[in-house]
Amino acid sequence: MRILFVGDVIGKPGRRAVAALLPDLRRQEAVDFVIANGENLAGGRGINIDSAQQLFNAGVDCITLGNHIYDNNEVFNLLLEEPRVVRSANLPPDAPGKRWQTYAVPGQPPVTVVQLDGRVFMRPTDCPFRTMDAILAQLPTETGALVVDIHAEATSEKVALGWYLDGRVTALVGTHTHVPTADERVLPRGTAYITDVGMTGPFDSIIGVQKEIVLHKFLHGYGPYNEVAKGDVRFCAVLITTDEAGRSATGIRRFQIPVAEGDGP
Repeated sequence: MRILFVGDVIGKPGRRAVAALLPDLRRQEAVDFVIANGENLAGGRGINIDSAQQLFNAGVDCITLGNHIYDNNEVFNLLLEEPRVVRSANLPPDAPGKRWQTYAVPGQPPVTVVQLDGRVFMRPTDCPFRTMDAILAQLPTETGALVVDIHAEATSEKVALGWYLDGRVTALVGTHTHVPTADERVLPRGTAYITDVGMTGPFDSIIGVQKEIVLHKFLHGYGPYNEVAKGDVRFCAVLITTDEAGRSATGIRRFQIPVAEGDGP
């Protein structure tokens, strides 16, 4: 099986990049299933119905979220009604939405998607390590592929979770910091790992936001509301390949593709 994971999609530039590149990339790489982190889809913070639909129209099969999950009120309708959106599994149990979801894939084993939030330098949540233990105890062993999005700030927390879950999940991919890392690998027991996939959005920025706004805040301690930048848009993703059963990874490859100014809708 071939699973593509697209890093944090940032606002309109990120959505344009996905629309411009994903359909062809999906065909060229014979991708069976596409996951994208979409917690910054709508104006760089949160997700709404229209922005989610744009990703689905481009060929995304599942959208994961993160710490900006509640920044747009439309998310509640998505969490309750849209099975292709997965929320952070280590939020309180009564939070709306799917803690994980299993998807049928034509001609391939099913794919289960879990998204966890980190706790180091992040808002309080339940322990991602113990949350994943509990989920694994509930999933059948013949689930097929199991992909975990760890949305976390600290590199050490992501690396630790990778080693903790090695051989127990197909892939553990990091999101949230918007900076792609060059440590993609298959761990000894068969789990594909990368600390951060990076962002799909404007690199002429400070992690997706207009540079002048962020610099003003660092220098003066205040500033206007963050606005998504526009220049040097790139598409960041990883392609994970698995064995026939889908459970063990056989490879992971990183993409960072520039998006031409006229590409996309």
